[in-house]
Amino acid sequence: MAMKIIKVDKSSPLHGKVKPGDRLISINSKPVRDNVDYMFKSAGGRLRLIFEKESGERLSFDIKESSDLGLTFESDKILTCKNKCIFCFVHQQPKGMRRSLYIKDEDYRLSFTHGNFISMSNLTGADTERIIEQRLSPLYVSVHTTDDELRRFMFGNKNLSPIRPALKYLVENGIVFHTQIVVCPGINDCHHLEKTINDLYALYQGVKTVGVVPVGLTKYRNNLPGLKPFAREEAANLLDNIHAKQKVFLAQSGSRFVFAADEFYILAGRKLPAMSEYEEMEQFENGIGMMRKFLTDFNRRKKALSSIRRNKKIAMMTGESAYTIIRDNIVSHLKKNRFEVDIFSVGNRFWGKNVTVSGLLTGRDLLAEVRKINKSYDIALLPPNCLNNDDLFLDDLTLELFQKKAGMDIRVGSYNLVETLKEVTA
Repeated sequence: MAMKIIKVDKSSPLHGKVKPGDRLISINSKPVRDNVDYMFKSAGGRLRLIFEKESGERLSFDIKESSDLGLTFESDKILTCKNKCIFCFVHQQPKGMRRSLYIKDEDYRLSFTHGNFISMSNLTGADTERIIEQRLSPLYVSVHTTDDELRRFMFGNKNLSPIRPALKYLVENGIVFHTQIVVCPGINDCHHLEKTINDLYALYQGVKTVGVVPVGLTKYRNNLPGLKPFAREEAANLLDNIHAKQKVFLAQSGSRFVFAADEFYILAGRKLPAMSEYEEMEQFENGIGMMRKFLTDFNRRKKALSSIRRNKKIAMMTGESAYTIIRDNIVSHLKKNRFEVDIFSVGNRFWGKNVTVSGLLTGRDLLAEVRKINKSYDIALLPPNCLNNDDLFLDDLTLELFQKKAGMDIRVGSYNLVETLKEVTA
């Protein structure tokens, strides 16, 4: 058990003493298992670090003041999921996508560091005790249902341990959770959903939020369990039930506790809640409150529109789910202020008609829509969440190649639309 160094900063107290390729063996006589373990064990007073060089020689260093040691290590091997969830998105995609899309992450360390949702199905007793010892909190957990038999069915794992005792033990030992329920109509909705929310609320000491999101279904479901998307009326009924529970929880605990995904409001044709009703926005990355924050940020900044040039004709691209809200609340306002802006809804031909969010639009689908628009537009503005940090679309099309094939000026927007408009019209 050792960690391989890939970089030593010049400011490091170990610069010139260790180098890339050397391995960290222990800190204060305790083995170092991974990057999170390193962060935990290198924080605090005096340190004795033992390294092993590629030759096998071992070096020992004493550090009196343990600030940033300036060491970068190899990425940890990701702990993966062995479940076969009936709604797993990884199982619903074809070959040829970005490699990271095929990784079924089930890593409690990434849950702590990046907010990734895990099922806790692969936690060992040692993992549980480490979580408590190192206070790896909050953690993000996919519950889906607290009915043990139904949960085993949904996770495709007949050996899945009950979730409530595992959560209860960690909560009693000071660990905080944010949880999610992916709702499949006819399976874990209605009374099952109500029971799950109530069971989690019983652990409110540590379970701080529940995010309720609709199942995502692509067209690539051959030989997978038959599931159906939410209908408009089903989405409306679900929202009514959640809002009723929010009122009860708010009166009892001062928090609404359970929050519904933006998709439910859009599907049901309901008005989005006010920003304050999302409280601390703990479920933001789960698509809960994203649209409200986007609209609120625009409204707070729109006074600055008067200083922005109106010299470009702009085509805004978005997914089908956000189209109507952005058209009615933002584009209409821009047009009233003499901006030449139009919005275009991009259908998801790649994943299928049931996938409507802009974050799952592929480069090829966006490109097909851009090529159809009138070339009188000066700029086509892409949604900010359709590219990764390497400027790659989900289908590995590069932004550079996209721009060449589009034959027009392509820009990627940000969640600060006013600032985006300022930049593209400069």
